[in-house]
Amino acid sequence: MMAEQKGKLEQEKRERPMTLLQKTLIIGFVGGVFWSLIGYLAYFFNFSEISPNMVLIPWVAGDWKYGKTGNYVAIALIGVISIAAALLYYALLRNIRGMWAGILYGAALWAVVFYLFNPLFPNVQPVADLEPNTVITTLCLYILYGVFAGYSISFETQEMNRPSQSAGKEAAKEGS
Repeated sequence: MMAEQKGKLEQEKRERPMTLLQKTLIIGFVGGVFWSLIGYLAYFFNFSEISPNMVLIPWVAGDWKYGKTGNYVAIALIGVISIAAALLYYALLRNIRGMWAGILYGAALWAVVFYLFNPLFPNVQPVADLEPNTVITTLCLYILYGVFAGYSISFETQEMNRPSQSAGKEAAKEGS
């Protein structure tokens, strides 16, 4: 009998849903990994002269950083760095609906990385010296990342706010 009660209680337990902040962390990591993998494919197929390992080259010793291993480690690192970008979107823009905020956010991230942070990456030429294909490809990838992260975070924000809004409307209907 005690086992039945214990089993019944375990079945009745519900998992606590993830918070918006937890979802934002996951969105940032997944978005960073996914879009940097696409960036690696773009590099592999010569759409871009910049590979993901650009984040490792100034900071890590050894020749391994120039090969596949370096790119895969860089992709994972970009996923971690991307969490910070997603948190920034969460803090500033999460309540904006639609994809335009994400498009502008992705373009702004691209500008920050390729103009402001360019001195940190000595192996990356200034934007004016990059091939047009590289500029267009990387800008598009950053915009797509911005749309993915921004739209996902905004959607999750709206979903989190929806139950509380509908509960308030139902309470108002009952009171009238």
